Amino acid sequence: MQLAKRLGAEMFGTFWLVLGGCGSAVLAATFPHVGIGLAGVSLAFGLTVLTMAYAIGHISGCHLNPAVSVGLTVAGRFPVRELVPYIVAQVIGATIGAFVLSVIANGAPGFDLVSSGFATNGFGEHSPGHYTLLAAFVCEVVMTFFFLFVILGATDSRAPSGFAPIAIGLCLTLIHLISIPVTNTSVNPARSTGPALFVGGAAVEQLWMFWLAPIIGAIIAGVVYPCLARSKK
Repeated sequence: MQLAKRLGAEMFGTFWLVLGGCGSAVLAATFPHVGIGLAGVSLAFGLTVLTMAYAIGHISGCHLNPAVSVGLTVAGRFPVRELVPYIVAQVIGATIGAFVLSVIANGAPGFDLVSSGFATNGFGEHSPGHYTLLAAFVCEVVMTFFFLFVILGATDSRAPSGFAPIAIGLCLTLIHLISIPVTNTSVNPARSTGPALFVGGAAVEQLWMFWLAPIIGAIIAGVVYPCLARSKK
């Protein structure tokens, strides 16, 4: 498959992740009387990955996440030369997704992009539960580690075929159920970047952590899983 087509798939897939996942948090989480709450937002993020994995997995691999691309590269599953183009496509898709979401959200009377939080990630006073930087950092590293660990395991040639998107989508759902109170859950630098660019301020100032911690977690998983899964000859 041509690189341009794979990049296009990554862009559309990450667009869908931000629109579906962040959109559920911004538009539906606390909607009067029928809000979907934390569990609903968690499921929405998982469903975006599950649906796109089936839709574009055969085109681009459905990374939708710079940390995933880095982790797969470290594990020897993805070529280094394509890492930067994939990350650029993912960030572009996330930004477009955040833009479309902002247009929709601003259609509601009294909606304010900044005061709503716009599903941005944060620590300290910008954490939903006011968790410290250390707690948030550890949470993002560990959650991303396990996300990549599940991805590497579910897509292993020895794993049952056809079920990887389900395992990966449910893993992301579980991650959100655990960590939304801590950081609003990133585990994905592109997902964090898109909304932050529209909110500005602290969302952008704290963005470094939501690049660094997920990438560290992904790198560790990219090293650990192959060591654990390697068969003796």
